[in-house]
Amino acid sequence: MNRLQSVLGLELPLLQAGMGGIAGPELCAAVSRAGAGGALALYKEPPERARELVRAVVASTSRPFAVNVIPEVSGPALCRAQLRAALEELPAHAFVTSFGLPDAGAAHDVVRSGRVLVIQVGTLHDAGAALRLGAGVLVLQGTGAGGHLLGELPSARLLHETRARYSDAVLAVAGGVATGADLARMLARGADGAMAGTLFVPTVESAAHPYYKQRVADASADDTVVTTRFDIGWPGRPHRVLRNSLTGKAPRRPATFIATTWAGGSRLPVPRYSAAVPVAATVGRVEEMAMYCGRSCSRVAGQHPVAAVVEQFRRAYEAAGRSHETSTEGGPWKKRSSR
Repeated sequence: MNRLQSVLGLELPLLQAGMGGIAGPELCAAVSRAGAGGALALYKEPPERARELVRAVVASTSRPFAVNVIPEVSGPALCRAQLRAALEELPAHAFVTSFGLPDAGAAHDVVRSGRVLVIQVGTLHDAGAALRLGAGVLVLQGTGAGGHLLGELPSARLLHETRARYSDAVLAVAGGVATGADLARMLARGADGAMAGTLFVPTVESAAHPYYKQRVADASADDTVVTTRFDIGWPGRPHRVLRNSLTGKAPRRPATFIATTWAGGSRLPVPRYSAAVPVAATVGRVEEMAMYCGRSCSRVAGQHPVAAVVEQFRRAYEAAGRSHETSTEGGPWKKRSSR
């Protein structure tokens, strides 16, 4: 058992990213039951809704899981209210993940509760700030990751610099990990574990729209691009998405409504260039919406149950550990070559 497993009580040193709209109770609980670190996305949910979502996960798994907050999207007041509501419902073995630095008050609430605070960062400077806030685990996000990007370095370089500066820190990497062999390589470079998002988007338990799931399953790394186009609702943060008709060099089109989606108990309109992802309940021009996806999609194939995905990941990780194999090829779900 390595340090990440020991600190968080996991069977596998793998965390699931808290993907807003996608990482609902079903996905979180399934990842947790499989022995990895499931995460429940609180995103912009009001506190009472956060309570309901946490209760749903607690009813579905007795293993460790996390709630995930995004302070720069929710704002400090809502973030702290979400956490206070969630902490009242979370079992003692649960933990909290934050995308980016929370404010000192929110961090203090988590640490004082006795739960481990996991903070995702993208720079060496923010890694130090996160440790000062009381983070028990750092997730170092590289530029190959899907979704919004916190820095400008590839994960391997950020890991090298952070390990050199903070030799005793518990470090996981985000970006570039979709197989057990990927994880084994990162551990050999000094990581204690990894966080994966793209791996879980196509799973049966994911709340992503079927079109989104299929695009991720069919994609190669070059089908992704870093853009700033999908900025309505989350401005000022570059993001890696699957290419579509809006990600090219054509002039920006009007931000008219292109779809409707279900969120917070009501159906809401989705403007063109919204940061929102297409979920199962989304209706409209789904193909024009933001579909966050990391370069590791080249090694993600098919729409399988989480239990099967994690078991395949575990087998490859254990095999890599036994043989020191670093190839990411092979396995029963190897993606067909279509490029």
